[in-house]
Amino acid sequence: MNEHFSIAHRGRPREFDAEQALAAALRVFWSKGYEGASLTDLTEAMGITRPSLYAAFGNKEALFRKALDLYERDKLAYVTEALKAPTARGVAERLLRGALDMQLSRSDPKGCLGVISSVACGTEAESVRAEVIARRASSDAALLARMERAKAEGDLPDHVSADGMVRYLTAVIQGLCLQAGADATPEQLHSLVETTLDLWPGR
Repeated sequence: MNEHFSIAHRGRPREFDAEQALAAALRVFWSKGYEGASLTDLTEAMGITRPSLYAAFGNKEALFRKALDLYERDKLAYVTEALKAPTARGVAERLLRGALDMQLSRSDPKGCLGVISSVACGTEAESVRAEVIARRASSDAALLARMERAKAEGDLPDHVSADGMVRYLTAVIQGLCLQAGADATPEQLHSLVETTLDLWPGR
């Protein structure tokens, strides 16, 4: 849903597309992290003034939460689809390939917004870090439920821990994102995905 805001600026109304401005803010947060993104960085990328930012989105933290919503909706849609795969290995493959495709995209920054922001350590970022961790916990819970179902269906061996597989997958995907941000080559990232799938227990 696109919204247009009209903000008074030097006596004249200034209109801007809120979705486009939010997408620009997302790219800044994604590239620099929550703490690294200054208000100047954000307003310049969004093409608006600070008063316009505050009027339309609230403060920096509120803007980040809206950007995180957009990130999950547009960039992480593959996660929901992955959970529909008929086998646990299929779930893993869809998750890994979805993460890989995102990292190989030429239109998006490298790395993972959640990872970048969850390692923020300043006082200002504490509530943001907690928000990112809470959202990740919700996603992990859905993946855990899927892996537990796989065990119940005999799709995962009895000796394999469903929780352990979730943590393993999460660690691999976070590692993939971090390596992409550290300029790993596409071939290296593909190799990471294929090796992980080769080592997958069960079918």
